[in-house]
Amino acid sequence: MSIPNTGERATRPTHPGEMLREDFLPDYDLTVSGLAEALGVSRQSVNELLRGRRAVSPAMALRLSRLFGNTAEFWLNAQRAVDLWDAAEAIKTEVESIKPLRVA
Repeated sequence: MSIPNTGERATRPTHPGEMLREDFLPDYDLTVSGLAEALGVSRQSVNELLRGRRAVSPAMALRLSRLFGNTAEFWLNAQRAVDLWDAAEAIKTEVESIKPLRVA
């Protein structure tokens, strides 16, 4: 038995890097360099993440969760939402051509 997923999101979910850039950095008065240093990663890694050019990896999610006092799942779920939306947009016509199975 399955529950049909009929809802379709109209806009792309917020990338975790945008969340960091718009919400976390100003609230904690952090710069790109300061965030990179606090996380123990390169400034380039942080910059790419903030620009949405890099995904949040499990390792980065653990670093972010430790730094900001939330969970790694928070960061990974935000990234998963973006990845799933991007994939759905990329293969939309192929997915629509699949005929759902019915229980006999």
